[in-house]
Amino acid sequence: MSADRRRLLIATGSRHKFGELRDLLDLPNTELLSLADLGFGDSATEDGSTFEENARKKALHYAQLSGLPTLADDSGIEVDALGGRPGVHTRRYAGSDATDERNNRKLLDELAGFYGPDERTARYRCVLVLVEDGVVVETTHGVFEGRIAFEPRGTGGFGYDPIFEPASEPVGGRTVGLLSLAEKNAISHRARAALGMRELLVARGY
Repeated sequence: MSADRRRLLIATGSRHKFGELRDLLDLPNTELLSLADLGFGDSATEDGSTFEENARKKALHYAQLSGLPTLADDSGIEVDALGGRPGVHTRRYAGSDATDERNNRKLLDELAGFYGPDERTARYRCVLVLVEDGVVVETTHGVFEGRIAFEPRGTGGFGYDPIFEPASEPVGGRTVGLLSLAEKNAISHRARAALGMRELLVARGY
């Protein structure tokens, strides 16, 4: 590694999120590290009431642990008919040890009585927070509008992707689980947040 090449910790334990962020940020002159690369477990407390609060907590926590500039993501899905749930509980919606499949099934079960597409509107949200020298220096947001499908379709992506139809698709059209990675990365909440963050990171010398 070049002596002047910068290092940036991407504070996620999810290999899927790390891979997406690595590709979306596209920082060839910066070494991007995951929590696993540094031997860190998933130890940050995520008890905030918003995605931004949780992203800030994670970024500050792992920046202190690592001594590195740290970028943290918090993201999830909000369903209008459920008053915005799962929201900040997206990852553990069906319990502390929930799988993607169990989370998806719980959400579909809760929407069983909602039949019209206008009753199943939802959105993914993503917040990215950058910490340098123990201080939050940048924050970006991304939103991805859509609706909840009636059953899972497709095996691409992760999380709720097999049951999330982008608003750009016709009703009953492709879920994110049926999109190619390039298609997802052109329109997703994480892509929108990452595009804004990439510009800020480049301006900061990454």
